Amino acid sequence: MPIIKVIIPAYNEENSIANVINDIPKIVDEVIVINNNSNDDTAKNAKNAGATVLTETSKGYGYACLKGMEYISNLSTKPDIIVFLDGDYSDYPEELSKLIKPIIDDDIDLVIGARIKASRENNSMTPQQIFGNWLATFLMKILYNARFTDLGPFRAIKYEKLLALHMRDKTYGWTIEMQLKALKQKLSYIEIPVKYRQRIGVSKVSGTIKGSIFAGLVILGWIFKYSIKK
Repeated sequence: MPIIKVIIPAYNEENSIANVINDIPKIVDEVIVINNNSNDDTAKNAKNAGATVLTETSKGYGYACLKGMEYISNLSTKPDIIVFLDGDYSDYPEELSKLIKPIIDDDIDLVIGARIKASRENNSMTPQQIFGNWLATFLMKILYNARFTDLGPFRAIKYEKLLALHMRDKTYGWTIEMQLKALKQKLSYIEIPVKYRQRIGVSKVSGTIKGSIFAGLVILGWIFKYSIKK
């Protein structure tokens, strides 16, 4: 069985983080929660649920993910697969087994959990999230002939392929950066439909106008930057 580690960025997710950790299949070697400057009991609840808890005081989704990768890079035994998962309980962690299956069985490099309409709970995604996903994936199709339909944060990737992407985005562009670089490096990829429900608590990104606009600008910036990059 491959070694699988899960990275969960978490900012003020005290009411959901234990649920997320408890629902992760036991095939996972280690769950790593990055406490991203929370001012509640996120870290304590994650630790009590059995996760390794790291602290990243620079606020940003990418900062947290990079902290998790830095931790893994210092381990003596490296994982085969990394799974990224949000800490708000909007995804169904038990579906992790579905995401890693194409990597194990078919040697796929990257698997994205696609939040298709038929599998989404009503109002689990805001109108701006739905439009933003459509626009970003439409542009990727036009500019890069990509087959993505979602920028879903629930995803699995071979560890060695993740390292080769040289990820660097510190904020909301982490998911789009990974997908664009996967296209550039001609990684094999597939989308797997996953269920999606209303998150616990209020989103720090899509839950505010400012957050939605900033995230949208970052995502579009990555797309157009790569369209003119040699």
